[in-house]
Amino acid sequence: MFSKPKPKEEDVPQPSPVQASAPSSPDTASRPSTPSSPAASAPAAPKAKPAASVMSSDITIIGNVRSSGDIQIEGTVEGDIRAQMLIVGETATVKGEVMADDVVVHGRVVGRLRGIKVRLSSSARVEGDIVHKTIAIESGAHFEGSVQRQDDPLQQQSGSNAQSARSAASVQPIKPQIRETEPAQ
Repeated sequence: MFSKPKPKEEDVPQPSPVQASAPSSPDTASRPSTPSSPAASAPAAPKAKPAASVMSSDITIIGNVRSSGDIQIEGTVEGDIRAQMLIVGETATVKGEVMADDVVVHGRVVGRLRGIKVRLSSSARVEGDIVHKTIAIESGAHFEGSVQRQDDPLQQQSGSNAQSARSAASVQPIKPQIRETEPAQ
């Protein structure tokens, strides 16, 4: 009454027979089989995206940080940051210029932000200018500075910055001069 009927032999899937390879000639049997060209080999599987580099809350970096991948900062960075994607965590403080394709700020940034996509979460505290292609600022985020939209916000310098950089480059540092004098008699 409650038992299942047994399947018939023709309903049970049978493993497919393994096809035997064609007999090889004595010439090819002694040679290892190698593809005749690189295109003949099987395509390699696409590489998995590596995990983000995480800088924990107990790390303080004084200097610039550069990565071709993703970075998540929970500690303190005093310097410029360049990355593919940057996440500034709630406990993080960044003092310097930030440049990344995607920037998500949950913590504090003091300095210029440049990104194609910039998002300031409700816990974000940003003091500096933002140059972006698209921007999202959540309610509650604190932001002091200017916002400028550019089609290519990752270009190194624009108009007034290039001019100020040229004028700064023409200023020569003053070297202290020490003269020895003879004691008065």
